[in-house]
Amino acid sequence: MDKKQKIVVAITGASGVQLALKFIDNIPAHIDLFVVFSKSSKVALKKELNIGLNKYFKNKENITLYKDNNIAAPIASGSFQTNSMIILPCSMNTLAKCSVGIADTLITRVFSVMLKENRAIVVAPREMPYNTIQLENMAKLSNCGVTIAPPILGYYSEQQTLEDMEKFIIGKWFDLLKIEHNLFKRWGEKSK
Repeated sequence: MDKKQKIVVAITGASGVQLALKFIDNIPAHIDLFVVFSKSSKVALKKELNIGLNKYFKNKENITLYKDNNIAAPIASGSFQTNSMIILPCSMNTLAKCSVGIADTLITRVFSVMLKENRAIVVAPREMPYNTIQLENMAKLSNCGVTIAPPILGYYSEQQTLEDMEKFIIGKWFDLLKIEHNLFKRWGEKSK
């Protein structure tokens, strides 16, 4: 596999799309990102942030955007070498499809490929509270080796602002994807 880290970022139609954008903004430039927005995520983006994709991704050279209906995209094949995938935020619809093997969009197809190739997958469900079906879907994916990592705060890193809290959550996802960072103060570290 190519030594350059390559990550698929799938953004689905759950509240919290801005966390996905901030995740992307904090990715080091030496990591290649392959980003897919679901149709519903674009609705959430417009409602929550009132921005469009083209303008936002205009000057990001390490990012390749794919449409969710493009199931022939290179990332849909196991022969295309990527290291990991994160679904952020993960809607309950996408979670359900992934848990039963439905691969009818690029996002769910890539998930299926990553799973069969034994590559790292992180799913960040954005919902509260969870119902029994959603918890069963998460347990099923966890049993398949998928990491379930919803955006949950930790209070030990001395966050003072919403941005500090978001950096903590993003940093935890970076840890899971083996991306070096200094987005938050780790347990036992002295304050700077």
